Amino acid sequence: MQMLNISDFKQVDQFRQLQLTLSDRWQSIDEGSAKSDVDILVIPSLSIDQRELKKVEGVEHYEERLLFALIRLWNPRNRLIYVTSVPLHPSIIDYYLQLLPGIPFSHARNRLMLLSTYDASLKPLSQKILERPRLLNRIRQALRIEKSFMICYNCTDLEAELSLELGVPLYAAAPNLQTWGTKSGSRQIFAESGTPHPDGSQLVWNHQDLAIAAANLWERQPTLKRMVVKLNEGFSGEGNALLDLQPIANLAPPNASHNQRVTAISDHFSSLSFQASQETWKNFSGRIVELGAIVEAFVEGEIKRSPSVQGRITPLGDVEILSTHDQILGGPDGQIYLGCKFPADENYRLQLQELGLKIGRKLAEKGALERYGVDFITVKQEDGNWDIQAIEINLRKGGTTHPFMTLKLLTNGRYDLETGLFRSQQGRPKYYVATDNLQKEKYRGLLPNDLMDIIAHHRLHFDTGTETGNVFHLMGCLSQFGKLGLTSIGDSPEQAQAIYNKVITVLDQENFPCDQDFSSFLEHTFPMSWDNSSC
Repeated sequence: MQMLNISDFKQVDQFRQLQLTLSDRWQSIDEGSAKSDVDILVIPSLSIDQRELKKVEGVEHYEERLLFALIRLWNPRNRLIYVTSVPLHPSIIDYYLQLLPGIPFSHARNRLMLLSTYDASLKPLSQKILERPRLLNRIRQALRIEKSFMICYNCTDLEAELSLELGVPLYAAAPNLQTWGTKSGSRQIFAESGTPHPDGSQLVWNHQDLAIAAANLWERQPTLKRMVVKLNEGFSGEGNALLDLQPIANLAPPNASHNQRVTAISDHFSSLSFQASQETWKNFSGRIVELGAIVEAFVEGEIKRSPSVQGRITPLGDVEILSTHDQILGGPDGQIYLGCKFPADENYRLQLQELGLKIGRKLAEKGALERYGVDFITVKQEDGNWDIQAIEINLRKGGTTHPFMTLKLLTNGRYDLETGLFRSQQGRPKYYVATDNLQKEKYRGLLPNDLMDIIAHHRLHFDTGTETGNVFHLMGCLSQFGKLGLTSIGDSPEQAQAIYNKVITVLDQENFPCDQDFSSFLEHTFPMSWDNSSC
């Protein structure tokens, strides 16, 4: 088919006009509205640089991360279409539908349509859909167009084209606004909103200019120990590298000239510490030419954390704070996102809310819509206060989106701005620990059905009566990669952590030895299908 050119002014105007209809539908779109009566088209396409995505193990299953949207079927008038590259395992869908409070499973299942492109190639899902006119037509025919809207992981030209092709408004920041979610765009928003952030550079497009920018930064801050080199677009910290200045200091002492300093830095780029183990300077420098890069002062500190704040810009122009988290980071230099804890520490979460509102209002001025997240670094000072520095903005759904929305939709609770706590409908404060990266070699080979057996036997599931327990995701990653995601919800931080720890203990202990007693049990239980030779 002929692809639409969203960069064309006419197409941009049509896209914006279509988005304006979201204002009229907002009461139905809002997740917590009891009057909701909409068709929700979920396109969980990871429309970002596919070479960066390849570095994330099991990324082909990350389309499952938006399955929390199925919980919106708790409203008996809502309908939902979920499209994936390859079909989802039926037990995964059943698992989510069984979470719905007070809704018969069959009723919810009848309002859910699952579609697939049957294409596992490393291309964005949105592109795969656009290449299949018959699939497009099937989606179009299934939707009540005047009551429909589309959600996605992130918005690029592909998602905008899909929105226009279907005539369905996309609830996301338009492609031309995605620049504010890049590393350089984030720094500009921080500056315009008066948000504290580390000293750094403008966007550069080759390693020679990068060396000059790094030298300028070092000369402004001669006591710096390290700098972070960031590709302008990255995913979960994968586009970051660390530049250690200590070895360079011997080659470029304080009395060195600017040119000597630039040369010493340039020569040392090949020794950068990369967050992705398979990354090389040759490949990284080639990406600078394509994506651009910045250099930024590394925030040092003995007691240091990486919190974040999540907000939402509604079609009516309102800016709302949704949540705060303390992120759990890993990788060689602690810059890879592994998980989060909700809420952020009480010593700074209200400050995060204030800064998040300032940034959200500035983004709203630019025309942005839907979710945004802001990552920070906080360092405890000698006086006990915390220094807060903004690091980057995400204009997409991130690793903290699905755990919080899972909690919100399961408990029908509300976030309290005065305390930074989330209270369920019964008024109980709720806490959780969440991850996308519970991964161990010993978990490989467990099928989704095996996981369901383990969850049921050890009572690891979410209990709608107590509103505590676990909600699992990324279950498709388990068999091949030994990787799983989960959100462990409790009535206190300690309980949430204990619930999370129990999952790890159970999975570590679970095994399926093919001994005689187990074989006899299966022969007795399934006499027609059990074959000992399969062990």
